[in-house]
Order: sequence, then C-alpha cells, then structure tokens
Amino acid sequence: MIDAALHALDFITHELMLFACVGLLIGGVDDLAIDCIWLFGVFRAWISGCKRPNTPAIDDLPVPRSPGRIAILIPAWDEQDVIGSMLRSAVDRIRHDDYRIYVGVYPNDPATIDAVRAVGSPHIRIVSGTLDGPTTKAECLNRCWHAVIEDEARDDVRLKAIVLHDAEDVIHPLKIALFDRLIETSDLVQIPVLPLADPRSPWISGHYIDEFAESHGKQMLVRERLGAGMPLAGVGCAIARDAVVALANARGGDPFDAASLTEDYEMGLRLKALGRSARFARIPGRRGGSPIATRAYFPSTIDAAVRQKTRWMIGIALAGWEKLGWTSDFAEGWMRMRDRRSVLAAIVLTAAYGGMLCASVQWLLGRPMEGGAIMPVLLAFNSLLLLWRVVMRAGFVAYAYGVRQGLLSVPRLFVGNLIAIASARRAVFAYARGPVAWDKTSHAFPAILPAE
Repeated sequence: MIDAALHALDFITHELMLFACVGLLIGGVDDLAIDCIWLFGVFRAWISGCKRPNTPAIDDLPVPRSPGRIAILIPAWDEQDVIGSMLRSAVDRIRHDDYRIYVGVYPNDPATIDAVRAVGSPHIRIVSGTLDGPTTKAECLNRCWHAVIEDEARDDVRLKAIVLHDAEDVIHPLKIALFDRLIETSDLVQIPVLPLADPRSPWISGHYIDEFAESHGKQMLVRERLGAGMPLAGVGCAIARDAVVALANARGGDPFDAASLTEDYEMGLRLKALGRSARFARIPGRRGGSPIATRAYFPSTIDAAVRQKTRWMIGIALAGWEKLGWTSDFAEGWMRMRDRRSVLAAIVLTAAYGGMLCASVQWLLGRPMEGGAIMPVLLAFNSLLLLWRVVMRAGFVAYAYGVRQGLLSVPRLFVGNLIAIASARRAVFAYARGPVAWDKTSHAFPAILPAE
C-alpha cells in the first residue's frame, strides 16, 4: 500500500512538473520576445539620438487645428461614495474650454444620481435610462453616446472625440488638452494607467502597480510598433467622433456591445479591423516630467481583485475568443494569443505550485525526483527566464514608482499568481453558466490628489 502511494506520488510529481515546465517555457519565451522587441526599439532610439530628455512634452505638440467638443463618458452604478469627489476634482482641474461630462446612471440608484446632481456644474449631464441597474458598462456607455449625439444636434456644436473614464479615476489636468491635439492625427489615443499606491493594501492593490507599470511601459508600445490592434484600458482613452460613428454604423447604431464585459478591449480591436489608426501616448506634462496618465485606486481585497479579474478573463480570454475570433495577420494573431492565454497560464501555474508541493514531499521522504535528462534542462531554462522576468518587472516598477515599489514587485509576483488562479477558476464557471451582469467592485477616491 505504501509503495503504491509512493509510486503514485512519483508519477504525479513528474507529470505536474513536466507539464508546468513546458508551459512556463513557452510563456517565458513569448514574454522574452516582447522584451527583445522593446529593447531593440530603445536601442534604436538611443543610437538615433532620441533620448528621453528630448521626449516632447504637451507644449511641443502642434496646437489643435479643428475645434470641437470633447465628451467624457462615465458609467456609474452604485458609485455614490466616489462619483461626487471625482466630478468635483475633474471640473476643478481640467484645463480645457470645450468639454462635457456624461454620467450614465440608473433609475433604481438614487444615491448616485443625488451625488452627481450635488456637484452642480454646467459641464455635467446626467444620462438616465429606463432599465434598472446593473446592466453592463457597455449598455450604459451606449446611452451616454446617444445623449452626446443629441446634444451635438441641439447645441449646434461639432463633437471632436469621446473619452472613457470610470467613476473613481483621477483625471490629469492636461489630459483633455492632450487628447484635443493628438486625436487630429489618430482615431484612437490611449494614455498610460498608473494605479495609485494604496497604503492599506500594499500587496493586493499593489500588484496592479506592477502589472500596469510593465504593460503600459512596454507591452502597449510593442503592440503599436508591430501594428497590432490597441486594446483600450477603458479609462484614459479617446476615440475620434468619426471612428465611433463608423463603429456604431457597423453595429446597427450602438458603438459598444451591450452584452460585453470588456467593451473597451473589444472596441480597440474592432477599430483596428475597420482600418482606424491608434496611438499609445506617453507624453509628459512638462519636459522631464512624468507622463500624463490616469490614476486610480484598484481593488484592495482578494475578493474584489478576483471579481475584477474574473470580468477581464471572461471578456478577453473567453468571450473575446468567441466574438472576435482570430486573424491571418501574424502580429495581430500573436497579440490576441497573448491576451487570451490568461486562463491557460493559470492552469500552468496551478500545476507548477502543485508540482513544487509534491516535490517538497518527495524531498522530505528522501525520494529523488524522477524526470530523466530533460527535467534539469527545463528547470534551468525556466529559472533563467524567471530571473529575467523578475528583473524586468522590478525595473519598470522602479522607474514609475521608485526603488521601494520595485523591490516589492518581486514577492508580489506570487500574490498576482494566486489571484490569477482564483480568477481563472471563477471565470470558467461563470462563463459556463451564461451571461454575466455588471459585477462591480467598490471604489475609493483619494483624499489628497497626486501631484501632476
């Protein structure tokens, strides 16, 4: 009996470790390829003299040639705790003359409606519908879009672009002015998202810092360089009026898919399919300063983080695969594969942690791990790739947030992996059950706004 159990342990350990090693190797090489493309771009910029001190600031960009209104769309369900502070901050800080904020609300959410009304700004319009909430962000954004078009006709003004934001976002004072300049040469503009460091949750909320620092410091730049579609972050992104109209016409009148949980992601790829141009803009507000970016607190508890990432996985990895399919374009196909690998990556991580646990039991029992000649090679390669991955991530985080956060990003890799595993499990079961409603998380708005 004991011998059988030990042989079973040997077999399980070997299979888990082999599966995990192969999966991690494939993912590691995939990430390394992205790193190499980014490093090549940095090297090419360096040898051509385009060093960072010469990066143009907003004042170096051409002034807008075509006037037009910028419409900021904010879907709001159960946001009474943050929406008032967010809107007051936006109205006080935005340095632009022609903008209007459209806040999508629900008739069964009077607290949020009252909070918006209390701001009392002529720049704000409340957009309510007949459906009780929550529906989806996309449905709410569609209502806001139709209100924008109504105002355009009634006020006899020309809409220039829409900007997407969430109810907890801190809007940079120069953001709308930046979009006003860049949207004249690009149909879609995305600026970086830099999560605020939450002292109440340095590990859970903090792992978003790590992911966005690397994603918006490197991966989005690589996507743009390869000519692949630009997935919108849902905040801090502007879409030109004509591009939104083209998307609405292609969809029968509504630019956003009301059944989608990741309408922003899908919109970016659909605009690419329509031949629209996109730009990821890391433009500082002043020479040598930090980039104009969107800042916000991200979920600070495990439950909230898992629920948020469940939405992302369903919308991108599962429903996105079904709705958007694949493409014959190599760069676009590669990026979509990377977007959709999250569920499979969680399975590989689960196998890796399970294999490590079994191997530890073997070691305690004094039994060598079997694997032949290939296992040490796989472990060595994966160890090098992991070390490279840790150094790269820590570097991007340190660049954006300082050395302390860069060092914290190393142990936070483990936290992020656990959240990814839990989210993947929840996403698969939720997707199998059918349509998912707007499973929002609670938000917080900073009492002291970050210096810009």
